[in-house]
Amino acid sequence: MNYSALSKALLIGCGLCTPSFAFSADTLNIEQLAKDPYWLKLGHYLPSMISGHKGTVDSDTFYLAEDGARSPQSELQATVDALYNVDTTIAEQKRCEYPARYTWLQTQQGQSAELNCPELNTWREVLDPEGLTLVFPTAFMNNPSSMFGHTLLRIDAKDQTRHKELVAFAINFAAEPETDDNAALYALKGLVGSYPGRFTVMPYYRKVREYNDIESRDIWEYQLKLNEVEVERVLLHLWEMQRAEFDYYFADENCSYQLLALLELARDDLYLVEQFPLHAIPSDTVEALNNAGLLAKPKYRESFGTRLLHQADEIDPELFDAAVAAKQGDFPSAEEYSEAERAAILEFAYEWLNFELYDVGLDRDPTAKRLTELLYQRSRIKVDSPFTQAPPPDVSPEQGHASARTGLSYQHSDHYGHQATLEWRVAYHDLLDSQQGFIPGAKISFLDTQVSVDEQGTSRFDRFYLIDAMALAPSNRIFDSLAWNARVGYDRMPNEGKLESRWFGQGGYGKAWGDAKALHLYGLLSAEISGGELTDYDATLGAGIEAGLIYQVADHHRIGLTGQYLALVDSQADQNAKANASWHWQLSRNTALRSQVSYLNWGEEELSGKLTAYLYF
Repeated sequence: MNYSALSKALLIGCGLCTPSFAFSADTLNIEQLAKDPYWLKLGHYLPSMISGHKGTVDSDTFYLAEDGARSPQSELQATVDALYNVDTTIAEQKRCEYPARYTWLQTQQGQSAELNCPELNTWREVLDPEGLTLVFPTAFMNNPSSMFGHTLLRIDAKDQTRHKELVAFAINFAAEPETDDNAALYALKGLVGSYPGRFTVMPYYRKVREYNDIESRDIWEYQLKLNEVEVERVLLHLWEMQRAEFDYYFADENCSYQLLALLELARDDLYLVEQFPLHAIPSDTVEALNNAGLLAKPKYRESFGTRLLHQADEIDPELFDAAVAAKQGDFPSAEEYSEAERAAILEFAYEWLNFELYDVGLDRDPTAKRLTELLYQRSRIKVDSPFTQAPPPDVSPEQGHASARTGLSYQHSDHYGHQATLEWRVAYHDLLDSQQGFIPGAKISFLDTQVSVDEQGTSRFDRFYLIDAMALAPSNRIFDSLAWNARVGYDRMPNEGKLESRWFGQGGYGKAWGDAKALHLYGLLSAEISGGELTDYDATLGAGIEAGLIYQVADHHRIGLTGQYLALVDSQADQNAKANASWHWQLSRNTALRSQVSYLNWGEEELSGKLTAYLYF
């Protein structure tokens, strides 16, 4: 962990400064305490697949015993030997390196922990922590590591107000690549754990600027229901984490998983990570904290883009062009506009130009001068802001549907008869799922799998999408957004009287229009490469268009019409054509029905109908 001197001072002291050493730990039963759940949490131990436990920390400097990552008992013995060393200098040093372990061991002996750590006074003067807040920036589709969202913690001071939150400190866990990899390689390495992950402490305003301003992501802030003693426990262990480095996995041992492991130290009876043995999606971990009774009602911090769109909806259309001119330095005159109209023009122009500074990457110096002039012109008009605050979404992220999904279907095909199918998706969300709690117009399906059984009892592996992602931000008079999709996986297409398998990769770019919460349309120029049984194991290229229409008919009903036509190159078949008509009915938060009629055409045509019952979990 790369701490500044100030950050170290903030984290080291959570105990008292009075030096007192009881170097005898004869009352400790090492064998028994090594099995204590709290000790296992302190060492980040999880049950091994064969027997015993295995530490998830991958850096050797975290464990004191040579076999500490494999043996909680050896690590506990080495810890006791260090913390209660007869050499007071060694004991004092190790107690300041492992204050959470020492505090816990003292508690087991019915004693209080007294730490002689010099940085304590500075820590108390600068931070004086009272609470912690869980921060959830929503998904960012243009970064593979942030497509599921992100979580971090904010340390809240006793005298903190809403206006002082930005100068608080944030606790962040993230992958730290040591090479400058492109997006595709970054995503691949993140899936297989090739990047180190570390905890860092930084000013909260840096993260708000990154997420709210630069990436235009809305932020939800949940105050954690922890008292000062419980917050102290978490911070003590965070200090110990400066020696910890983990292999970072996007799907499971990620930011949210490690924050849960950190927060478990707040209470002896708090167990969170065991709920995520396979994958840890940020929104699911927020729900886990909520189910544990740890979250207060969230606060909403809208992004630059959200605020700008809200003002664009509120400003009079006749003033819009005047705001465009004001961005270029042509300010509205008092003779032509009223004070309220001029205030609206200048405020909107300022927000728009400020957004473009980050989003488009305008030259900072000339843009800063225009922004300053807009503020000066606005300050001369003594009227209140004509704009209201952007309202928060009706549903916060932890209240949306769960990320994993399983489905049981009945399907009828004109050539292949009746089938029963079983679907399973690790994560996360598609365009027909309920949009409540999710970014409208975004799709991220990860490890989407389907198997089927026909009337003769023959089973078949129908589909495996490693990743199926779409970002369909609508273009409008404010944003000229680019829509895109990326799809990699395995499926079957009709050819020569049977459904033949292929592996493929497909991607496209284009535009989207309308309102992702109402009527949403998109069109993409698309290309793909296919190989496998379907193509006689040759690489077959295709290029063409992909388009769709999604319509929110009512609160719980969405319909979709999607299709693609790709002309094939060097193939016996002329085309890869698909069309789907779907209706999705959300029965409850985590149950739904979906009907679908599908048309496929590769070497021949295939028409099928399907009814699926979905369970989200």
